[in-house]
Amino acid sequence: MAVAVTVTPATLSVQSGGSTQLNAEVSNASNMAVSWSATQGAISSSGLYTAPQVTANTTVTISATSVAEPSVSGTATVAITPVPAASAQSSFSNLQHSGGWGQFGQGPPNFVDCSPSPCDGISFWMAQAVSSPSISGNASEFNVGGWTPYSDALWNNHLIGPGSSQGLPDNNQTLVPALHNFTYDVYFYGDNLGLAQALEFDVSQFFDNMGFIFGHECRLASGNEWDIWDDYHSQWIPTGIPCYPQSNAWNHLTIKVQRTSDNQLTYQSITLNGVTGYTNWTYGHGSAPGWYGLTINYQMDGNDKQDSYNIYLDNLTLSYQ
Repeated sequence: MAVAVTVTPATLSVQSGGSTQLNAEVSNASNMAVSWSATQGAISSSGLYTAPQVTANTTVTISATSVAEPSVSGTATVAITPVPAASAQSSFSNLQHSGGWGQFGQGPPNFVDCSPSPCDGISFWMAQAVSSPSISGNASEFNVGGWTPYSDALWNNHLIGPGSSQGLPDNNQTLVPALHNFTYDVYFYGDNLGLAQALEFDVSQFFDNMGFIFGHECRLASGNEWDIWDDYHSQWIPTGIPCYPQSNAWNHLTIKVQRTSDNQLTYQSITLNGVTGYTNWTYGHGSAPGWYGLTINYQMDGNDKQDSYNIYLDNLTLSYQ
């Protein structure tokens, strides 16, 4: 039988400057290796494609050529769309001082929400209107502790949609599906960050039974590295971007993400204390039947002793457009 190469996905859409992963399968050959090429943009030896910057719709052909049989190749077609002109940007500011925060514990092995505290061997609480330490005079203090190792405390706030804390129920369900760009900006302070397993900062969007969970985790206890959440495969992906926040000081974090025009999640950048790491990695969305709205999350993960520790948040702002 003849050697054949199949590239998946065969057709896809990527926004200008974005990245996406392609895969190649070689059949009827003992050597499964391929060499990648693209008519525009760049593609790595592992099939990670980065689109060029374009100002008009552009079609690119990706080829995977069999190393065993160089005359045989498979192709995929990529439609590259320009970044849309910026629309008016809106924001929710001082969210740490807002009402509407829910709080939950999550413990191993299944990490199912529990509440109120304490529950499942986890303790957690939140205190608002903290004047010191504070930048604005209205910081909020968060705590996780308990006796079940590696347990987490999660706080979330429904900003748009049912139960909106911001007066935006979006009853006609027209606002949330129109939003594509999000910036999570916050200052955080810990007096002993060495007790934290990880700190997590998320933006989540839900509509049409789709879930877009933009998760970012500063993995402190094992590597001091940022991980991002692959919503489609429900797994954390190391980014190689270092995360070294300072104890007893205010740390400034800015996260930028985008939902693409074809409903994928693009992680654009993470800036901690003025140092920016760029990813521009794109992943598929998750499934969220019946869910609707826009939420912001903050999470603290316990270490192997579930040592109690406190983190303060201030000037928490979510911008969206």
